[in-house]
Amino acid sequence: MSGVSGESAQGSSGEGNRPEPSGVDLARVALRAAKEQARARGAAAQQKKQARRGGGLRSGARADGRDPLPLGAAINRLITERGWETPAAVGGVMGRWPQIVGEDLANHCVPLRYDEDPDERVLTVQCDSTAWATQLRLLAPHLVARLNADLGHGTVRLIKVLGPGGPQRRFGPLRAPGSTGPGDTYG
Repeated sequence: MSGVSGESAQGSSGEGNRPEPSGVDLARVALRAAKEQARARGAAAQQKKQARRGGGLRSGARADGRDPLPLGAAINRLITERGWETPAAVGGVMGRWPQIVGEDLANHCVPLRYDEDPDERVLTVQCDSTAWATQLRLLAPHLVARLNADLGHGTVRLIKVLGPGGPQRRFGPLRAPGSTGPGDTYG
């Protein structure tokens, strides 16, 4: 009979052979929980104390993110963090335009703007005469290759060349109201 009653006692508990925690085990679990709570309270108090003192970490012998940087390194870090690599590179091209295209072409053609839309990537250049605009249109494929070699592949896909602009349309003492410009007397 004792064998039958032992089997029914194990079957009713549902946990198998695992005994219930005794007093010593309960004390260990409670001690572990108390240590974790004390550790969390201590960390919170330490953070509060550091905040009152004016910051977290103190400066040490090793470099960290709070150390001063040279101006060039700080600007490079800012450009990288903000994702301004391509606009900054194209801005550098506009500043170095005479070195890239040559003095003759730079004296007659000026970069106006850059469309950085990934589908476009167009550099717009204005020339002071139609002859220089034609010359730049002929040189455009070579210039695009040269710019992409300098800036990175695919930075400039197309160079849009603008010819010289006509005179501004203003009404003055020699213009009749409603005139369309110098061509209105010839057509």
